[in-house]
Amino acid sequence: MPVVVLSLTVTAYVARPSASPADASAASAKHRRRFTTLYIPYYNDSLATALQPTKKPMGEYQNGDKVNTRYATMRSILIINPNSTEAMTDGLKPLVEMLGFKDTAHTYFTAPSGPKSINNEDDARESVQHCLPALRQELEKHDGFLVACYSQHPLVPLLKEEPAIKGSRKPVTGIFEASVAASLQLIHPEEKFGIVSTGKVWEEILTDATIAFLGTGADAGKRFAGVETTGLNATDLHDAPAEEVRKRMKDAVKRLLKKGSVGAICLGCAGMAGMDKMVREACVEELGEEKGGQVRIVDGVVAGVAWLEGAARSGF
Repeated sequence: MPVVVLSLTVTAYVARPSASPADASAASAKHRRRFTTLYIPYYNDSLATALQPTKKPMGEYQNGDKVNTRYATMRSILIINPNSTEAMTDGLKPLVEMLGFKDTAHTYFTAPSGPKSINNEDDARESVQHCLPALRQELEKHDGFLVACYSQHPLVPLLKEEPAIKGSRKPVTGIFEASVAASLQLIHPEEKFGIVSTGKVWEEILTDATIAFLGTGADAGKRFAGVETTGLNATDLHDAPAEEVRKRMKDAVKRLLKKGSVGAICLGCAGMAGMDKMVREACVEELGEEKGGQVRIVDGVVAGVAWLEGAARSGF
């Protein structure tokens, strides 16, 4: 049981018994004595709790005496799967849980209708009309938003324009943007990053999207090695025979590594969640144990959740 120590100071007045009242009054100041403080242990849970110093919420960003009060309670990040395949959403959960952000709640949204798999830009645009009306009801409840589709998905800029997000400076990103940004920070200045994705259509789409995101035009090749694809769509990654998926993934990785100086590989589809091991195998087979083990494998879901965690904590 907590112990609260109460202090008691006793002051006594000493005067001669034979003195007159006037003499006693005059002598009181002279003979006043303050005795040693007494410490008395007092057991009381409620009082002990009340006397504890106030602590700021765990994980809060503090600058001097100023605390970012926007996240005074548990943060909440909404992870958005803009296709309507619930199993694909479920595949993201182990990756997020692995990060161990216990002070943050992670909620998942799956498109209520629309494309089962986003296989091109038309599917991405169509998914917006199925997602955005339902998402608008969720914007006030969460502190950050991740669009889990590996493309320059139109939901990312559209969500940023929503008053509930823009007015409160809530962070929004997509797994494409998060993986590219993370790769650039991870690799050596003389290295490049590349993307392994699904259907061949994504080679041109993601190349254009990366050049636009980097804003470098023709100079993008200095940091960007390009895109290689498996020929499978997002649902095939889980429905096709496992050995066929493994072979196609590893072949795509090896083609990308042959372009030289590749320091990071982005998993270019949310459906590739958890496939980093086969990518590592391909790196080792192509480059050897040492160099193959040094290549960074960047999952956009992990990169996106980690970035949102930092942005929400800091209140950027």
